[in-house]
Amino acid sequence: MAEIFDSPSTSKPVEENTQNPTPQIDSKTTRNTKPGVKRLIICFSVLLSFILGFPLLWKSIEIYRAPLPFDRIDSFSSQVESNTLSFPCRFQAVFIGFDFKASHREVGAAITRKMSDLGRGDCGGCGGNYSVDVAVERGDVSALDFGAKFRSDDEDADEWVRSVVKEYRGGHAYSVVVVNEGGEVRSVVGKYRHAWIVGRVEEEEAVLRVAEIFVKVFVNGGDEDGSIRSEFMPVGADGRIVLSFSLLNADPRDWIYDWNFREIDETFLQPVIEALQPIANISVESQVLYHTPKSSFSYWDDKHGSHIFTAKDLPFFVNSNEWHLDTSVAAGGRSKVLQLVVYIPSAKECPLQLKLPNGDISKTNGFISPMWGGVVVWNPQSCIKDLESKDPVRNTISRQDLQTLFEVLMGQLRQLLGLKSDNLYVGESGTSILLGSERGFTEWELDVLSRKHICFNLLSCATTLGSLSRLVQSLPRMIIMDEIGKQVKFSLEAAKFAQSNASIGIYDASAVSSRQSRSLAEDAFFHPSIMSISYYSFEHCFAIYSQLTTFLLLLQPFFLPVIMHVLLGALREWKRYKQENRKYLAAKAKEKVS
Repeated sequence: MAEIFDSPSTSKPVEENTQNPTPQIDSKTTRNTKPGVKRLIICFSVLLSFILGFPLLWKSIEIYRAPLPFDRIDSFSSQVESNTLSFPCRFQAVFIGFDFKASHREVGAAITRKMSDLGRGDCGGCGGNYSVDVAVERGDVSALDFGAKFRSDDEDADEWVRSVVKEYRGGHAYSVVVVNEGGEVRSVVGKYRHAWIVGRVEEEEAVLRVAEIFVKVFVNGGDEDGSIRSEFMPVGADGRIVLSFSLLNADPRDWIYDWNFREIDETFLQPVIEALQPIANISVESQVLYHTPKSSFSYWDDKHGSHIFTAKDLPFFVNSNEWHLDTSVAAGGRSKVLQLVVYIPSAKECPLQLKLPNGDISKTNGFISPMWGGVVVWNPQSCIKDLESKDPVRNTISRQDLQTLFEVLMGQLRQLLGLKSDNLYVGESGTSILLGSERGFTEWELDVLSRKHICFNLLSCATTLGSLSRLVQSLPRMIIMDEIGKQVKFSLEAAKFAQSNASIGIYDASAVSSRQSRSLAEDAFFHPSIMSISYYSFEHCFAIYSQLTTFLLLLQPFFLPVIMHVLLGALREWKRYKQENRKYLAAKAKEKVS
């Protein structure tokens, strides 16, 4: 049997291990080194970048809306629609050769009552109250021979009355001078802001005539009611009017006519444009067209010795297929184009005349279409075609004929603006002669136009801004650009200036401001960013949001895992760091105990 013996070299280490054992470290509960923070910093840096970037992401998809003054818009709209604008129209009457038993104050009160009976409630069609200040003065007709001066030339009398009539300061004063003398009663309205009545008139009749001239002529512009009608407001939304003059040669094989339009522009049109400058920014253009027959038919009348077309044919006179009139650069914009056409008939229907409904031949041989323009038929002096000439005869309209045509066209322009085209006003108390002006419009007519356009522009501005306010508030997701906010702000400021200037009688400045307020309001409402949202259907909106939702759902598998991994990674790293830190603290505690 073999025996096994331990060698001395092996027994000694075993004896030492038994006496001095080495302590074992548990890695699950303790650790000797402090845990690092590099992984923790990286994870929380990524998380912090996501948190900081979220507001930027939210801002990028936010709907931007420039602040609009909704309260000011509502206040302005209600003010214009409910409270009519008041103009400081002032009146004075001068009676010469009368022996009134009543005092000046009582005569003025009588004139005021007559004006109220005639409907003085609308100064220029605005329907608001205005101040009436009537001054009555008496004189002796035998001392100054006023009657002889008034019965002389009307132009000289007009200038003389202008020099002697006192005008009130701080506003427009309309004056009527009544001279009681023997003879037929004659009433004339000058081209400034005054009129005169000469003849044997009783006191009551004089008061009635004065009141009627004040209300029906100076206030209403010769119109019975003096109301504002949109068909006689041919000013574009941008405050511009384009006067497009066209000379139409119906058949150039018969004859060809041209005109010296530069002379027309420099001599006749410039004074008219300057007079209407506060109301509208007017530009002029011209063209000559050929092969432009009319659409309506005419017939030969032996009694008048001409071809006749009647008032029933007027709706078919303009040949829209052959008359290429809309060639203006402003035709596609918001400017208003007024067509003023001179039509030269062919040889087979020359002369061509317009027969009125009462059976008379029109003196002007023309007609108008509100908001479109007017047409004048011009017959050459000789309607016989030159059969011997192979080429058509080329002619130029003479200066005298141009002046006659221009007078007719200016009468049509006056009608398009809502004024009378003739020089007579027939009222209840009698007939008054209306003197014309070389500018085409008298001062009191320009006052009437200014008042009507001020009211029309402010009402249009209030309506447009009110519609814009309701539209923006009904669509919370609509983008409102800063440009729109500025346009609305400037429009309200211009309207405020117009109201302020109108209240103190500065008509020109008020008309310009009201025109700007309307133009800015239209620019804001028809801004391209708004039009793109206003004119699509609900189905289109639903389709867009459906496609957007589908797109986001497709992107979800890519973005959602990234966000979840960042959050879970940060939480896991924080939990690991706390656990490792507890191990380190436990190891340090054991070392202190041992």
